Amino acid sequence: MGILVTMRSGRVIAFVLFVVAAVVAGCSSGSDSNPPNPVTGEWKGAIETPGRPIDIGVTFADDDTATIDIPVQNVHAAPLKDVKTDRDAVDFAIADIPGDPKFHGRYDSDAVKITGDFVQGGQSFPLALERGTVAQPTRPQEPKPPFPYRSEDITYRSGDITIAGTLTQPQGDGPFPAVLLITGSGPQDRDETLLGHKPFLLVADTLTRAGYAVLRTDDRGIGGTGGDLDAANYTDLSGDVAAGVSFLRGRPGIDAARVGLFGHSEGGYLAPLVASRPDSGVAFVIAMAGPSVVGADVVNEQTELIGAADGTPPDTVAAQVRDTTALTNLLRVGDIEGAKKLAREQNAALPEGMRVKESDVDAQITPYFAALVAYDPAPALKALRMPVLAFYGGKDLQVPPAQNEQPMRENLAADPDATVLTFPGLNHLMQPTETGKPSEYSEIETTMSPEVLTYFTGWLTQRFPPK
Repeated sequence: MGILVTMRSGRVIAFVLFVVAAVVAGCSSGSDSNPPNPVTGEWKGAIETPGRPIDIGVTFADDDTATIDIPVQNVHAAPLKDVKTDRDAVDFAIADIPGDPKFHGRYDSDAVKITGDFVQGGQSFPLALERGTVAQPTRPQEPKPPFPYRSEDITYRSGDITIAGTLTQPQGDGPFPAVLLITGSGPQDRDETLLGHKPFLLVADTLTRAGYAVLRTDDRGIGGTGGDLDAANYTDLSGDVAAGVSFLRGRPGIDAARVGLFGHSEGGYLAPLVASRPDSGVAFVIAMAGPSVVGADVVNEQTELIGAADGTPPDTVAAQVRDTTALTNLLRVGDIEGAKKLAREQNAALPEGMRVKESDVDAQITPYFAALVAYDPAPALKALRMPVLAFYGGKDLQVPPAQNEQPMRENLAADPDATVLTFPGLNHLMQPTETGKPSEYSEIETTMSPEVLTYFTGWLTQRFPPK
């Protein structure tokens, strides 16, 4: 959910949402009497990725099918393909995931374990499964019903597509000030579900309890929303935001003069872009980890910072940055086919075990990604004349404050009510963190620092108090 994607080893990889996804299929010891398959049932284990193992669960049925659960990635009962469970091997694969993830292993009847290797994108990770159910991540802040406010699933049109979302409103007739939430980059659902966390569910709950109506929506091609995110540009995406504002302003019980935007990461690009239009009807903007420089510069910087934080050798990091910069330079001028060609060449130059399928390379270089890479937020930010709050996490490696805080101040210098600040010790999701690395997101129980929730709620209440 960061500002979109990062590029590693010369290939583009979906940034956080597809860390690895995997796991195992059953095995059978078998006999002449055809006994029951000994792997039928639930198994749990961890893909041993460096530094951050990924817990998974696999359930094998007795009809040669299996499903996988990856709690930190919000994957539940996803069907596996190519399941093999005989006396010699336990195999399976996961469909429609970049890097062609698959498992090959064996069932050990003495230890009652399934052991083998999970392979994705040319990289191999040990995986061992034992009997049991995978634990769900602890998320103590996640709101649970019953809620002390009204919640309604809604739809509205944006051009040729239908947008689906959830509108929460305080009890009473209003009219209430309202906030439209705008997700970060990549395909996001209305809760901005990421690695077991639901940041926008928490933000909506916090603001609605404070007296605000809140609308959160599924991105294009996700949940109940139509369209194709990969084919969209910023005209399309800003149109979706504007349609949400119009929906709120025409809704009974909403104060049409007090509708604002809350954007996270890439949402911090789109919120000012829409709000800067003279006829937008937007009353305020809150940008959480919103970039203030050109998208290509953010992608290039995060490639370097995350590579270094992960302990990648400096010469390898430098090569990754060079490859990323070469790709973003082509995308900034709209040369998508040239960028795909270059990415294929970079992929082919990797050691054989590190290469991914050419189709996976092409799938990551899209008009949507090109739009983000080319976008310069300065003109929209400089045009704002409304209350604006922009804040960053001091250890954010995806939209680093060292790169973005000062340009944000400069771009908002003419705005009479602009607040820009950085919260020390927080990452891109505003979680307390040791390193800021994306690999920590799923391990941190806190979804969002209470300090941050209190701050932006207080900022909003001072300027647009609920009646």
